[in-house]
Amino acid sequence: MNNTMGMWLKFAIQNTLRNRRRSLVTVSIAALGTAAILLAGGFALSTYQALAQAAARSSGHLILGTPAQFTQDEDMPLQHGLDNVAQLRTQLLADPAVRQVLPKIAFNGLISNGDKSTIMMATGVEPDSEFGVKGPFLTMTAGQVLASGSTDAEVMLGAGLARSLKATPGSSLTLLTSTTEGAMNAMDVRVKGIFSTGVPDIDKRLVYTDIVTAQKLLVTQRVSSLGIFLDRMESTEPVQQRLAAQFPQLTVQTWMDQAFFYQSVRDLYNRIFGALGFIIGVIVVFVVTNAMAMAIIERTREIGTLRAMGTLPGQLLRTLALEGMVLGGVGAVTGAALSLGLSLMLYVVPVNMPAPPGRSEGYPLTIAIDPTMYIATLATMVLLTMLASSWVARKTVNMAVVDALAHT
Repeated sequence: MNNTMGMWLKFAIQNTLRNRRRSLVTVSIAALGTAAILLAGGFALSTYQALAQAAARSSGHLILGTPAQFTQDEDMPLQHGLDNVAQLRTQLLADPAVRQVLPKIAFNGLISNGDKSTIMMATGVEPDSEFGVKGPFLTMTAGQVLASGSTDAEVMLGAGLARSLKATPGSSLTLLTSTTEGAMNAMDVRVKGIFSTGVPDIDKRLVYTDIVTAQKLLVTQRVSSLGIFLDRMESTEPVQQRLAAQFPQLTVQTWMDQAFFYQSVRDLYNRIFGALGFIIGVIVVFVVTNAMAMAIIERTREIGTLRAMGTLPGQLLRTLALEGMVLGGVGAVTGAALSLGLSLMLYVVPVNMPAPPGRSEGYPLTIAIDPTMYIATLATMVLLTMLASSWVARKTVNMAVVDALAHT
């Protein structure tokens, strides 16, 4: 059986070499189509991975809070906040997959330089843990990052906000907000540093302060939520299930529940690159179909002769399908090699993409290399070209021998 299949495969390869120019064009188009699909898919997958990591690094792989924190608006700051934070952190850190637990306080108010006041979106964090765990998620443009244990009330300002207030490192500002009891409270702070998130609209409003300063300003010991950072992304769902059972009175969300931008980009890219892959696949199938149709028309009398010598239609159909497999397979493998080479080259020769809409900074172009995607694309290309070849050959191989021999 293996010898017979090998003979038919050898026969198919020899047939593809009979018209080398046509076969080369067909293989080239199949290769370019495969490379385009793999590069587009790799770019989309790389984008998904980067956005997922950024979202998890920003909020934590899991976010623990009261149910009302995620479903209701607050009438006063920290109305739905968490109490007993130290005890909760100790319990959470007992899980072997939990690497760090970071409290966060989110509040709004006014920030003033004495002459001008503007709206701020403030976030209270534990500076040492926050910047240590999350890594360089902010670009410092002036000054230094916050540090825990400072005796002064300090803040970091977004670049747009600092420009609006004419603030520089060392400037004195005033924060004004409502306390948890509904009273107004103000606090003088010193600017420690100025940063950029890469999103100008956010940089016009964002303020970071340490969590102690935020609690003093709001007159509370509560925090908005706890960000739970895990050892790896794959631990997210198992740990969520364990924590949900451990804290039934609280809500445990995943990073994806809050990553609305990630979900929107993924839905958009899936549609765009899905349609692109479908169009390219159709083009490749039509090219292979056309090449095989021309080859079959030219060899109709040859097919009739083989039929007259006792070759069965099924055997002829098999060898013609194998010819399509050879053309599609060689093209797909060549395209995969081209895609792999370009993907690896981007690690050696970096290429920066322009800044996307709404951002002020570009990002390095990377193409993910996913074995599953490569195998699936190669298999799909081979299968489609085999089916296309079989479809165009079915009428000729079943033609009456006399008609085939009389074909001109």
